[in-house]
Amino acid sequence: MAAQAPVVEYLTTTRIGEKGQLTVPKQYREDLGLAAGAPFTVLRFGDGLILLPEQRRFDQLCATINATLTAGGITAEAVLATLPETRERLYARRYGESATAALATSPISTQVK
Repeated sequence: MAAQAPVVEYLTTTRIGEKGQLTVPKQYREDLGLAAGAPFTVLRFGDGLILLPEQRRFDQLCATINATLTAGGITAEAVLATLPETRERLYARRYGESATAALATSPISTQVK
């Protein structure tokens, strides 16, 4: 079976917003099945940029992780239960102290009367 040629068409003109954001027109988001927060790969091609939606790849990654955890008998609750300890360990690795200790000495943690 021959490979199908990619669709190449002029979409629209858009502007970069104050926060560096681009808007993908609704019609194309719907056609490609893109939801809010969909990941994109950005490629520089000479003086231009190519945006490639990563939604399908992201969905496949999530499905693979889900299947692996399910096959191992690991529930969502079990994974969520590890988050506080994991967060604390990563914070300590990054900042050299525990998040609990940092919060206790923070000027933001003053008592409200």
